[in-house]
Amino acid sequence: MKSNMNIYYDKEGDFLEIGLEGRRKGYFIDVGEGISKRVDEKTGKVIGIAILSFKKRTEYLKDMRISLPIKLEISA
Repeated sequence: MKSNMNIYYDKEGDFLEIGLEGRRKGYFIDVGEGISKRVDEKTGKVIGIAILSFKKRTEYLKDMRISLPIKLEISA
Protein backbone atom coordinates (compact mmCIF):
# COMPACT_ATOMS: atom_id res chain seq x y z
CA MET A 1 0.00 0.00 0.00
CA LYS A 2 1.39 3.39 -1.00
CA SER A 3 0.78 6.32 1.29
CA ASN A 4 2.32 9.67 2.03
CA MET A 5 3.78 10.21 5.44
CA ASN A 6 3.55 12.94 8.03
CA ILE A 7 6.46 14.11 10.14
CA TYR A 8 5.68 15.97 13.36
CA TYR A 9 8.28 17.39 15.73
CA ASP A 10 7.50 19.06 19.05
CA LYS A 11 10.56 21.19 19.86
CA GLU A 12 9.54 21.91 23.45
CA GLY A 13 8.90 18.24 24.25
CA ASP A 14 11.70 16.99 21.94
CA PHE A 15 9.29 14.45 20.45
CA LEU A 16 9.35 13.18 16.86
CA GLU A 17 6.52 11.24 15.26
CA ILE A 18 6.60 9.79 11.74
CA GLY A 19 3.43 8.21 10.45
CA LEU A 20 1.37 7.38 7.42
CA GLU A 21 -0.90 10.13 6.15
CA GLY A 22 -4.49 10.14 7.32
CA ARG A 23 -6.26 10.15 10.64
CA ARG A 24 -6.36 6.49 11.50
CA LYS A 25 -7.34 5.29 14.92
CA GLY A 26 -4.45 3.55 16.55
CA TYR A 27 -2.43 3.05 19.68
CA PHE A 28 1.23 3.12 20.69
CA ILE A 29 3.26 0.11 21.80
CA ASP A 30 6.49 0.81 23.67
CA VAL A 31 9.42 -0.97 22.03
CA GLY A 32 11.96 0.33 24.54
CA GLU A 33 14.24 3.25 25.33
CA GLY A 34 11.71 5.96 24.50
CA ILE A 35 10.71 4.54 21.12
CA SER A 36 7.16 3.44 20.34
CA LYS A 37 5.41 2.09 17.30
CA ARG A 38 1.93 3.23 16.32
CA VAL A 39 -0.41 0.39 15.36
CA ASP A 40 -3.59 0.69 13.29
CA GLU A 41 -6.57 -0.21 15.48
CA LYS A 42 -8.37 -2.11 12.71
CA THR A 43 -5.58 -3.87 10.83
CA GLY A 44 -2.92 -4.31 13.51
CA LYS A 45 -0.29 -3.00 11.07
CA VAL A 46 2.43 -0.54 12.07
CA ILE A 47 1.52 2.91 10.78
CA GLY A 48 4.17 5.03 12.48
CA ILE A 49 6.89 5.50 15.04
CA ALA A 50 7.47 7.96 17.87
CA ILE A 51 10.82 8.90 19.40
CA LEU A 52 11.20 10.73 22.69
CA SER A 53 14.33 12.91 23.19
CA PHE A 54 14.95 12.94 19.44
CA LYS A 55 17.27 15.95 19.36
CA LYS A 56 19.22 14.69 22.35
CA ARG A 57 19.72 11.35 20.59
CA THR A 58 21.01 13.08 17.45
CA GLU A 59 23.25 15.78 18.97
CA TYR A 60 26.30 14.19 17.39
CA LEU A 61 24.75 14.79 13.94
CA LYS A 62 25.66 18.48 13.72
CA ASP A 63 24.56 18.86 10.09
CA MET A 64 21.82 16.30 9.63
CA ARG A 65 20.19 16.62 6.20
CA ILE A 66 17.40 14.57 4.71
CA SER A 67 16.58 14.68 1.00
CA LEU A 68 12.89 14.78 0.17
CA PRO A 69 10.91 12.99 -1.05
CA ILE A 70 12.06 10.05 1.00
CA LYS A 71 11.03 6.42 0.75
CA LEU A 72 10.34 4.84 4.12
CA GLU A 73 9.35 1.29 4.87
CA ILE A 74 8.09 0.55 8.35
CA SER A 75 8.06 -3.04 9.48
CA ALA A 76 7.68 -4.77 12.79
